[in-house]
Amino acid sequence: MNYAIIFHTLGIVIDFSAAFMIPPFIVALLYGEADAKYFAMCFAAYAIIGTALGKIKPVSRKFYAKEGYIIVSLSWIILSAVGAMPFYLSGYIPSYIDALFEAVSGFTTTGASILTDVEALSHGMLFWRSFTHWIGGMGVLVFILAVLPLAGGENMHIMRAESPGPSVGKLVPKLRKTAFYLYAIYFSMTILQIVLLVINKMPIFDAVCISMGTAGTGGFGIKNDSMASYSVTINVIVTIFMLLFGVNFSFYFLILKRKFKDAFKMSEVICYFGIFAAVALLIAINIDTPERGFLLSLYDSAFAVSSVMTTTGYATADFNLWPEFSRSLLVMVMFFGACAGSTGGGIKISRIIIYVKSIIKEFSTLAHPRSVKIIKFDGKPVEKTVLNSALVFLAVYMFLFVVSVVLVSLDNFDLVTTFTAVAATFNNIGPGLGLVGPTGNFSAFSPFSKLVLIFDMLAGRLEIFPLLLLFTPSVWKKR
Repeated sequence: MNYAIIFHTLGIVIDFSAAFMIPPFIVALLYGEADAKYFAMCFAAYAIIGTALGKIKPVSRKFYAKEGYIIVSLSWIILSAVGAMPFYLSGYIPSYIDALFEAVSGFTTTGASILTDVEALSHGMLFWRSFTHWIGGMGVLVFILAVLPLAGGENMHIMRAESPGPSVGKLVPKLRKTAFYLYAIYFSMTILQIVLLVINKMPIFDAVCISMGTAGTGGFGIKNDSMASYSVTINVIVTIFMLLFGVNFSFYFLILKRKFKDAFKMSEVICYFGIFAAVALLIAINIDTPERGFLLSLYDSAFAVSSVMTTTGYATADFNLWPEFSRSLLVMVMFFGACAGSTGGGIKISRIIIYVKSIIKEFSTLAHPRSVKIIKFDGKPVEKTVLNSALVFLAVYMFLFVVSVVLVSLDNFDLVTTFTAVAATFNNIGPGLGLVGPTGNFSAFSPFSKLVLIFDMLAGRLEIFPLLLLFTPSVWKKR
């Protein structure tokens, strides 16, 4: 284990954490809020600590996969721990565990909250909540890779550990350029959404916060009713952008390179939009009444499915009150999630495709034992290592999910609340059903359950394995 490179990199992460305090500090100053001092205090403390750790110079700048996973896991834990301090120091969230829950929820783009009245927060704090989504959406380490060379070609171990999905590769030969392209697309789409929202008469502050939450598929609202009080036009724009940010960013790269044929052959993207359209239509039919009208039902359904499937978590209606069929479909797409290589959470559509094809292959083999059937994805054979990794992921995912449900059930809430609270945090969605529905929150859970859900949010964002490696003793041994 190359400890020096780990501490050196963590120092860089903490330095960036200090820099992240500047935008909310400026916002607080612009609105004349006293909360600016808390961001200033955090900036100073993190800058000192980060600079001290950054001075640890590794003898070798070379590291391997396990160092990459450890760096990513510790970076997200540290980022969340320091990101919680403004909430805690300001007194808006007096319990540090609650403040940590809010920060982890922000950075992992979950959007689950313990706050009962978000409108009581200052502009600076509201901006910071939404900003954590934007930072966490693409990944802080991907951002660092875009602007700062860390350790040569071995950076791929970091990118693979932090980027969601079953496989991550380079878009262009140089990894730093890949990271740059990803953030350029991410930033451009965020700016475009802000402009469209402002054109449609959303206040600039609201537009910036909502767009950052949409880009990161996070879903922290700045109003107690989430998105319900905004106009239909504004919510249609948000619906579209939630869907767009749930698409594999490789699709946009291919479009920019004018490789339209390759882009529109991506089976994951086709399946993603197909599932969205089918589920949105089925729910619209199910919730439709003569009083509502089909168009309003389709509007609410499309927004809810887009929000839940992309694991954003905004809401225009309380889908907790919808029929069981509609709620069941929403729980289903909670688990499906968005595309690999997007800012969304969940199991990922690409894995769902691989699982379905594996099942079909198994049935085909049972019917025709001598036949040789190869699983293909976008016309290319799926390597055995990728298939095994996807299957192991599902097994560990289900095991951790069941354990989490059992542990959280100690709070003695109803099964729907307990089950969907774990589903909403593990899949980085935000709202669930029952007490944690769109109009509810996670404040009623015990500190122990909140720690379990914090683990679930981090595990869901990092796709389990990087976080579990922290608890593997052999990983920490020196070579």
